[in-house]
Amino acid sequence: MKQSKKSLQLSMGIKEQIAGYLFVTPLMLGLIILSLIPVIGSLLLSFTNWNFVAGIGAMKFAGLGNFEKLIHDSVFMKSLVNNLIFIIIVPVTMIVALFLAILIDKHIYMKGFFKVVYFLPYISSIVAIAMVWQVLFHPSLGPVNNLLISLGVDNPPKWLADIDYALPSLMMIQLWIMLGYNIIIYIAGLQSIPKDLYEASEIDGANAWVKFRSITLPCVSPTTFFLLVTGIIGTFKIFDLIQVLTQGGPANSTTVIVYELYDTAFNQLKTGYASSMALVLFVICLIITTLQMLAQKKWVNY
Repeated sequence: MKQSKKSLQLSMGIKEQIAGYLFVTPLMLGLIILSLIPVIGSLLLSFTNWNFVAGIGAMKFAGLGNFEKLIHDSVFMKSLVNNLIFIIIVPVTMIVALFLAILIDKHIYMKGFFKVVYFLPYISSIVAIAMVWQVLFHPSLGPVNNLLISLGVDNPPKWLADIDYALPSLMMIQLWIMLGYNIIIYIAGLQSIPKDLYEASEIDGANAWVKFRSITLPCVSPTTFFLLVTGIIGTFKIFDLIQVLTQGGPANSTTVIVYELYDTAFNQLKTGYASSMALVLFVICLIITTLQMLAQKKWVNY
């Protein structure tokens, strides 16, 4: 009788394991087919000179030639510098978002309305957003320059058409897009802070700045760390905004690694060379994320 119960429990356990494997199989297949195999393929292609239009037979082994070429490629180095400059918007967005999240969470009525207003750019189509900003930043007919001229500015910048202002303009648009997402995440973090901490600090006579520095900042540090990691990786992946608005111009002033990778692979048809760019981008993101994971032990409070 006991043996029959054990065999029944064993068979139930096996059935549960099989059911579990069946549930995760579609996800694992998608991960392997759409992510793992392309990554390995890109890694192998980075050591070749190959044009995918010419077919597999035209593939030639190049060793480290593509990587040596990257070092002397001024356009690629410019795209790398632009990517590093783009990182500046991550902490700026987080600071502005934390300030607005505190205001919305503690001092503003109609919180749901303000959350929707700030979150709308994040869920809107990038193409639609780009077209709106293209109109706003038009050098001669745009509302921004017309406002500057009415305020007495004789020669307002040409924004997206100006070598010096194109990249800052894109950074400002990206900040505007990401602000709502950061606010929503920060509000969730703020609402998880125990109210007892603030009540105890008020009894001790702490002012608003002391409560912010000693309670709010440490308690939202896991949220800050999450936004920092995902934000920096997101800046290295930026592509659609540049493709729609500037296509890397003027004079490569707004090109970034992903756009340069796309242009090299699908316009110049240098698949092997583009794969070497993808590998360099992967290594850069891996190094930065690893450093962040190591540093977070000193400032993130779980």
